[in-house]
Amino acid sequence: MSRSNPRVVSVLERAGGFASAQEVYRLMQREGESIGLTTVYRSLQSLVNDKIVDVLRREDGEAIYRLCGGAHHHHLVCKGCGETIEIEGGAIEKWAKTMAEEFGFRDVGHTAEIFGLCPKC
Repeated sequence: MSRSNPRVVSVLERAGGFASAQEVYRLMQREGESIGLTTVYRSLQSLVNDKIVDVLRREDGEAIYRLCGGAHHHHLVCKGCGETIEIEGGAIEKWAKTMAEEFGFRDVGHTAEIFGLCPKC
């Protein structure tokens, strides 16, 4: 059973990019929502499980969340300003499939985030 909260989805829509659970919580508090941080974390995890939200980890390890754009994709993430761009990963897909087959793995999934500095930073 999904534990996602439609108010969390609404805040992520308005955030327009990736946001941490703490940032979502602060935005909801500012808007007068009565919600606990634990509920925000549970809702975000449920949205990830339901494939409604993407999650990735910043270089410092903090999880950040964004509404999914649709098909499987990867990200370029700026370490300076946090700008995130969805990218196609054809070569990554082939490599992951080859590695999985080479080691006999099946039912394989993967994520790939590329961190660097964008032209503005």
